[in-house]
Amino acid sequence: MKNTAMVKTLSPNAPVRERKSGMVKELRKNGMLYLLTLPGIALIFVFSYLPMGGIIVAFENFNAIKGITGSEFVGLKNFEFFIQSNEVLHVIANTLFLNVLFIGFGTAASVSIAIMFSEIGGKKFKRIVQTAVTLPNFLSWTVIAMFVLALLSSDTGMLNKWLSAFGIGPIAFFNEAAIWPVILVLIKIWQGAGFGAIVYLATITGINPDIYESASIDGASRWKKIVYITLPLLKPTVILMMLLAMGGIFYGDFGMIYAIVGRNVLLYPTTDVIDTYVYRALMDLGDMGMAAAVGFFQSLIGFILVVCVNQLARKFSPDSALF
Repeated sequence: MKNTAMVKTLSPNAPVRERKSGMVKELRKNGMLYLLTLPGIALIFVFSYLPMGGIIVAFENFNAIKGITGSEFVGLKNFEFFIQSNEVLHVIANTLFLNVLFIGFGTAASVSIAIMFSEIGGKKFKRIVQTAVTLPNFLSWTVIAMFVLALLSSDTGMLNKWLSAFGIGPIAFFNEAAIWPVILVLIKIWQGAGFGAIVYLATITGINPDIYESASIDGASRWKKIVYITLPLLKPTVILMMLLAMGGIFYGDFGMIYAIVGRNVLLYPTTDVIDTYVYRALMDLGDMGMAAAVGFFQSLIGFILVVCVNQLARKFSPDSALF
């Protein structure tokens, strides 16, 4: 009997059998829940994984008539368009700089709004404020661009009219490239920080209220509860959201920048990003292979950054790592 038990224990197939039996038990227990995920899995597979076959366009002299399989294979030639360009370092620096500002200040604003929502007592007032703060997220960048023009126009802009009342201006905002990183960050925060706060608010809501009660008994003020309870417990969520954001750090917010800045050459020194640069090149040259090559380059760098930052997160905050 002992020998039989020892053989079973030492059998290399034992862990595999245990895993299989565990999977069968899990499927029997939560089969309906897994069934509910199938539409989402199918959606991701069809629209996220199947299109990856189009990556081959980045290595072809793509011809729409010949199609993907009939176009001439040119290797890395399409990447030369971007890498050897005189503007490549400039647009990469702008893309990284603006995205760092968006991620940093946007995260800080979202966390602050979430904490503010958690501290508001009146339910009716809280609902009104939450609706007002999240509403801009549902406006298109074209509509927001009209608001920005109405606010910052040097001739009829509301801001210049207010400044003229104090004897200042008019300021030609659309001619001053240096101030546009600040303007874009403010617009980005106004548009997305309220919606981004929902994730952090959900985390705060899930914190055990007994912790706050214990702190109140010990005489902790609201500010100390935020500093010593709320913020530390928010840390894993903040790191996770920043990790996810790192995957798109090489992608400029094309919708926002092109809608607001457009082809204003005067603002290119601080607002021209990879996406707008490639869009202009695609429109002028009509070469889809070059555009696909840059998109592949952005995705590859984003993937590498996510892996690297995730390793750092595992080292300093293991609970916050993605994998």
